[in-house]
Formats: sequence, structure tokens, C-alpha cells
Amino acid sequence: MTSESSATSEPSSSEQWYDAAAGPVVRPYAMTRGRTSHAAEARIDLIALVITERAPGDGAAPVDDPTLSPEHLDIIERCQYQAISVAELAADLDLPVGVVRVLVGDLVEAAHVHIHKPVPPAELPDVSILRDVINGLRAL
Repeated sequence: MTSESSATSEPSSSEQWYDAAAGPVVRPYAMTRGRTSHAAEARIDLIALVITERAPGDGAAPVDDPTLSPEHLDIIERCQYQAISVAELAADLDLPVGVVRVLVGDLVEAAHVHIHKPVPPAELPDVSILRDVINGLRAL
């Protein structure tokens, strides 16, 4: 074996991984305890908005709940002041969307957060009806 091949097979001290460069330390299935769906009965869409149930400083703090993981607490912290979509949470936390859905479902079931579901396109009012109403109001 030559010195070149041994030098490339072993990482030098300058190439060692630290912190974020090392990649995820905990596998996603460990964060969800192997679950691929959540206990909450509601379907959680990517564009569903998540916001905490209680105002900051109001009532019992979620930090006191021993069943919550650090990821649960991160979600609660991000949703305290404004509603955030599930997709944004996944991007902010650098977690797969499926994992975030399971974690948000846990928080909904524990009443730490609630979700605002998007209105399905079929339930939106027809544009022609809105124009007729506007024209009727103008005629008055």
C-alpha cells in the first residue's frame, strides 16, 4: 500500500466533522417513536397553520410536560407569536415533513397547539356570485 492510498482512506484532522456538518444525530423514526401517523384525528396538510393554544406566560408552561421531546418544544416556541405552516416548520427545524406532522399531531392531542386548516377550493365562493353581489350593491 502506498502512502497516497492510506492518506485518502483516513480523514485528516482538518476534515473531521463537527456539529451540523456531521449530519443528523437522531434518526427521524426515533423522534416519532417509530410512528408514521399521529394520534390526532385531523389530517394535517402542508399548508395548515399551527399556533400555540396558550399565550406566552399564560397558564402551565409546556416545558413542565415530561412527555414532550426537544423537537416538540421547538415547535411550540416557533408558534407562540404567529401561526406557521407545517411546511415552514419542517424547513425551519430541518426535519422531514412526515416527522413534523406526527409531532404536531401529538401537540394537538395534548392541547398545546391548534391548527387552522386551509379552506378547500370547492368551498370557496364562486367569483361570479361575488361580482353579482358587488354589482347589486353598486345599484343601490
